[in-house]
Amino acid sequence: MTDLSGRTALVTGSTSGIGLAIAEALGAAGARLALHGLAGDMEVHDAVERVRKAGSPQVEFFPGDMRHPDRIAELMAAVAAWGGADILVNNAGIQHTAPTSEMPDEKWDAVIAINLSACFHTMKAALPRMAETGFGRIVNIASVHGLVASKDKAPYVAAKHGLIGLTRVVALEHAATGSAETGGVTANCICPGWTETVLIEPQIEARAKAHGGDREKGVADLLSEKQPSLRMSRPPDIGALALWLCSPAAHNVTGTAIPIDGGWTAQ
Repeated sequence: MTDLSGRTALVTGSTSGIGLAIAEALGAAGARLALHGLAGDMEVHDAVERVRKAGSPQVEFFPGDMRHPDRIAELMAAVAAWGGADILVNNAGIQHTAPTSEMPDEKWDAVIAINLSACFHTMKAALPRMAETGFGRIVNIASVHGLVASKDKAPYVAAKHGLIGLTRVVALEHAATGSAETGGVTANCICPGWTETVLIEPQIEARAKAHGGDREKGVADLLSEKQPSLRMSRPPDIGALALWLCSPAAHNVTGTAIPIDGGWTAQ
């Protein structure tokens, strides 16, 4: 099992969904958790309590609008003052769907800013400390859309493809940093396909309605277009992989883009 006692992890976009599940997994392994997001007081309180109950010895919430480099700089400075991130998980993201010819310029700018540029800024801030200590783990939550494209998702697909490329550059730059004993500095992407979060529940409900209210048939109908397994991943599944990537055994796993997509990208 992975013991992250004494390590500090920053997980962006971690007040719900995949980000919260990753924070819980890291906290259960003993890491201190810096949570982040744009959420109301109650949602923040609930997220902090969940990570504490998972086993994290210390949990704090740090706000920050990932569209703006100066806000990201403030976030990273606050985390550095709290002890600094040994583990950085870039999970914050947004989506907007429309044909390319109809995509609003402001939506392009926002999706690229949050899903790609913000990851550059957080990694740039976190990497010097990781290099100095000889241990660091960067886990960027990309997407199956970082490996393949879909219609009506130009900014999202561009950002996630870019994130995988950026992660590989960082992995190469730090591949020889540290050692097996210190843990090294690694950078990897996780690429989820359909994952069961509240964000896709309306799509499931619509498909279920077409099948007489049968949710399982609705899920299978939704996934049949892309995901051969016909079942969704769960946020804790993503958390388990993120945790493994932070383990000592993963010191030579770097520069990868690992799909959790039920065979989507195998087609």
